[in-house]
Amino acid sequence: MRKDKPVIALTSGEPAGIGPELCVLLARERLPGRIVTIGDRGLLQGCREIQDVPLAQPRIPGRLDPANAAHVLAILERAVGGCLSGEFDAMVTAPVQKSVINDAGIRFTGHTEYLAERAAARHVVMMLVGGGLRVALATTHLPLAEVPAAITRESLLATLRVLDRDLRLRFRLAQPRILVAGLNPHSGESGHLGREELEVIAPAIQAAAASGIAAAGPIPADTLFVPERLVSADCVLAMYHDQGLPVLKYASFGRGVNVTLGLPFVRTSVDHGTALDLAGTGKADPGSLIEAVKLAIELASAS
Repeated sequence: MRKDKPVIALTSGEPAGIGPELCVLLARERLPGRIVTIGDRGLLQGCREIQDVPLAQPRIPGRLDPANAAHVLAILERAVGGCLSGEFDAMVTAPVQKSVINDAGIRFTGHTEYLAERAAARHVVMMLVGGGLRVALATTHLPLAEVPAAITRESLLATLRVLDRDLRLRFRLAQPRILVAGLNPHSGESGHLGREELEVIAPAIQAAAASGIAAAGPIPADTLFVPERLVSADCVLAMYHDQGLPVLKYASFGRGVNVTLGLPFVRTSVDHGTALDLAGTGKADPGSLIEAVKLAIELASAS
């Protein structure tokens, strides 16, 4: 049954970083949704509604403690469980520190991968929204040397299908137009600078187009993000993390939002990290978190 206001689970993230502070700053905003903040109650004074997940060790701003890694994952588990049960309409995540979770002996590659496994999602896509752009990624948190092998016809086609479906379902676009970047300089220069475009990317785009998806490419990344091209696109699919995201983050000026597509629920996040150097200084900017919550409310209302 549709609620009057979407109920959003907000996870406070790495306690040593700026996440808890951002949650408190967000509580000052008037938003058209009910925000339930999940984290240690002692760090979230000022938040209207809190679900308490106590820390194992006291927070020291800027100082990571592996003893609190289980706390971070317990916060995520509470939010995911609530989304899957229907208690929450969406979840928004403050940043976590992947390194300290791994230092605690827990294998963790990122929110996106964790949520996909927990929700048993067959294929998820990381997309950032901001500055008038939507930029999705064919691969996410991989060493650059591993990217070419990770890009296959099958994975690209699955990514394009998720993009097309969720842009229709979540963003209410009747016929999403997707521009696909090449992997190599000049999109491989007809095979002289790499053959991935000829053997992998172009065939995947052709298969997607044959199924009714409005995908075009591969387009050289250095000329893809120009106004003349972007005016006719709803989304860009970049091949790897640092191919597409620097452009979006430059355009969004700290107001970008990370969206995970392919999940059975809405999930958004900030477009930045834990900013350990800013923790406890009072200088943290809640702009990205505010936009992430606004977008989560909008997408949850449209679903």
